[in-house]
Amino acid sequence: MELALSENIRRYRRERKLTQEQLAEVLGVTAGAVYKWESALSVPELGLLVELADFFDTSVDALLGYRMKDNGIAAVCRRLKAYCRTRDREALAEAEKALKKYPNSFRVVHYCAGVYSVFGAGSRDRAMLLRALELFEQSRLLIGQNTDPEVSELTLYGEMAGTYLLLGEHDKGLELLKAHNAGGIFSDTIGSCLAMELGRPEEAEPWLAEALLQSTVSLLNAVAGYVFLFCAREEYAAAKRLLGIWLDFVHGMMEEKTTDFMVKTNAILQILLVHVQLSLGEAAEARASAEKAARIAGEFDAAPNYSMDSISVTGKQEGVFVYDTLGVTAAESVETMIRLLKSERLSALWKEVRVHE
Repeated sequence: MELALSENIRRYRRERKLTQEQLAEVLGVTAGAVYKWESALSVPELGLLVELADFFDTSVDALLGYRMKDNGIAAVCRRLKAYCRTRDREALAEAEKALKKYPNSFRVVHYCAGVYSVFGAGSRDRAMLLRALELFEQSRLLIGQNTDPEVSELTLYGEMAGTYLLLGEHDKGLELLKAHNAGGIFSDTIGSCLAMELGRPEEAEPWLAEALLQSTVSLLNAVAGYVFLFCAREEYAAAKRLLGIWLDFVHGMMEEKTTDFMVKTNAILQILLVHVQLSLGEAAEARASAEKAARIAGEFDAAPNYSMDSISVTGKQEGVFVYDTLGVTAAESVETMIRLLKSERLSALWKEVRVHE
C-alpha cells in the first residue's frame, strides 16, 4: 500500500501560500518537523494528522493519499491476472491474501493456482508448483461453482497434469492425461512428453499422429472461416496471402500420387482462391485456379477415399477417416462452398469450367 502523505502536506501548504515555519507555528511544532514530514523522513502523530486534515479542510484519508482498494472477487482476479501478465511477484502475496479472504471461492482458488503455476514454471520452483497442484485439486472440489465456459473439470485435469510434468513426475502427469483425453484434447501433450521427455518415440507416434490430424482439420476450418471474414471486410489481399500459405501446407503434407481427403480439401481451398482472385480482378488467374479445382475434384470423385493415411509425416497411421459437412463428393463440397460465397461470377465460372472438363 502506497501513501502520499509527504506530497500532500507540501501541496496543501503551498496552496495556502504558507512557509514551513508558518505551518509549524499553526500546529505548535518546529519547522524541522514540517520539513521531515514533507521529506518523508517522519510522519505526524495521529493527533497531528487529524489537526492537519482539519486545518486543510480535508479528510485524514485524503491527506494520507489512501484509496480503498476494491477487494471483491472480480477485482482480485483482475489484479492477479495483470500481475501474472507482467510477471510481478506481488501476485504471490495478493494470492495468499485472497485465499484467506475467499478460501471457498472456485474462481479465487483457481486463479491463485494459476499464479503459482506461472511463477513456479518460470523458475522451476518446486514449492510453488506443489502449491499450484494443491490449489488445482482444491479447485476441482469447488468446480460446481464454476461459471466460466472455458474452464471445466477436464481442463483442470490438464492443468494438474501439466504441473506434474513440470515437477518431473511424468508418469503421474501422463496417467492423468490419458485418463481424461476426451476427444484427443491432450494427445499432443502425451505424444510430445513420450517423445521428448521420456525418449519413447514408438509409443509416442499414435498420439502425435492423432494430434497432428486433429490440428490439421481444425486449422483448415479456421482458415476457411478467416477467408470468409476477410472477404466480408473486402480484405481480399489478406485472404489471398492466407490461402497461399495453406495451399502450400496442404501440398507439403500430401504424398505424391495419392488420392485421399486432403485432395478433397485442396479442391475446396482452390475454389476459395478463385473467389478471392475474382474479387481482386485477376480474371486469368481465377480461371486457371477454377480449372485446377475442377481437375482436383474430378480426381477425388473418380476414386473417393476419406482416409488421412497418406499424410506423410504420420507414418501412415491406419483407420483414420475424416468427413466434412459440405458434401459427399468433392464436386458437391465445392458447389456448397460456392453457394455460401454467394458470388454469381464464381458460380458462372464454375459452371463454364465444369462443362469443359
